[in-house]
Amino acid sequence: MTSAARMVTSVGLMAGLTAVGAFIRIPLPYIPFTLQVLFVFLAGTLLGARLGALSQLVYLGLGLAGLPAFAGGAGPGSVLKPSFGYIIGFVFAAYVIGALTQKTTVFHFRSTFLKILAGLPLIYLFGLVYLYLNLNLITGKSCSFQNALLVGCLMFLPVDVAKAAIAAFITVKVKDRLPLTTYHHRQES
Repeated sequence: MTSAARMVTSVGLMAGLTAVGAFIRIPLPYIPFTLQVLFVFLAGTLLGARLGALSQLVYLGLGLAGLPAFAGGAGPGSVLKPSFGYIIGFVFAAYVIGALTQKTTVFHFRSTFLKILAGLPLIYLFGLVYLYLNLNLITGKSCSFQNALLVGCLMFLPVDVAKAAIAAFITVKVKDRLPLTTYHHRQES
């Protein structure tokens, strides 16, 4: 398989896995618990900055085009959902995680875990701001920022840290075995 074909396949696969992660969910008020974030972390560590972010842009595009990719539905109307800001944050988190890990030649759990955690605040930043503005301006529900922080971040933080640990473990175990790794280091150098 050519490098370009591997790149397209890897980006599509990670976008698809993020969509699958949306279907594994526990409904909660405003923001459901899903596995999407796990695949965002893996997109960054396994694909690097550009390709990781591209996989999340593809995911975003698929959902906005109407394919059932998002946890709360699909189509252009998804931008009106309180959780849409998190999806925007996925793109930036995958990029930052990829930028931090793409020059790494030997992956260790602790350093990979910490690099993944550096991307998590971006998901929360975009998600919380969007959640707060959406609830107060679009849905008309009065919500303090402290309440948005509780339901949009603090409830999920322990689980997302666990997902970061899982992603770091997977990355350490598979990174050197992936066919994209050689392309990825040449491309990003």
